[in-house]
Amino acid sequence: MARDGYLPALRFPALTRLYDPVVGLTSRERRFKELLVDQAAPEAGQRILDLGCGTGTLAIQVKQRQPDADVVGLDADPAMLSQAREKAGRAGVELTLTEGMSNELPFEDGSFDRVLSTLFFHHLDPEPKRQTVREIARVLRKGGELHVADWGRPSDPVMAVAFLGIRLLDGFENTAENARGELPAIFEEAGLERAEQTDRLRTVLGTLALYRAEHTS
Repeated sequence: MARDGYLPALRFPALTRLYDPVVGLTSRERRFKELLVDQAAPEAGQRILDLGCGTGTLAIQVKQRQPDADVVGLDADPAMLSQAREKAGRAGVELTLTEGMSNELPFEDGSFDRVLSTLFFHHLDPEPKRQTVREIARVLRKGGELHVADWGRPSDPVMAVAFLGIRLLDGFENTAENARGELPAIFEEAGLERAEQTDRLRTVLGTLALYRAEHTS
């Protein structure tokens, strides 16, 4: 059941502590996050947002890759943010971690060079998905980029069957556009440009796709 306007990542608050091991075992997390950070190519002096940062794994990787970037993580779940703070402390990196909703980002216009997000968009219903991308377009600077890793259109019938587990857990309505491979079209509908799928991986739960888009205007 949703609470406080958001749904916990594994649907039930009691499962939050299991998020890291579950994602690590089922989604080839290390590989796809490495690919996403490579794709984003963080640079010194950039301000980078990890949207739906969860327990902070990606934000920590970005900061470790580029220590001179200002890395901000945002999530609606305070329990996830608590884990992220613990992990960042153990890793010896400094992150700015903020509680907030993706469709009402608490940041000024044009305040980020990169927005990254992993395994987040498939949790959103169609309209909040679009509201979120409009907010991303708002907070990106001209020339800024969006980089996303999330469930995509199944690459074959086996992957389609594998993806049924995610759809049963997280909902058929909010995962439908992911399953049809429509995230690039949604990104462009919200004002971003040159949106495309850049890579995909087979996992035990379906096809994990990487995407990118630019804010050029």
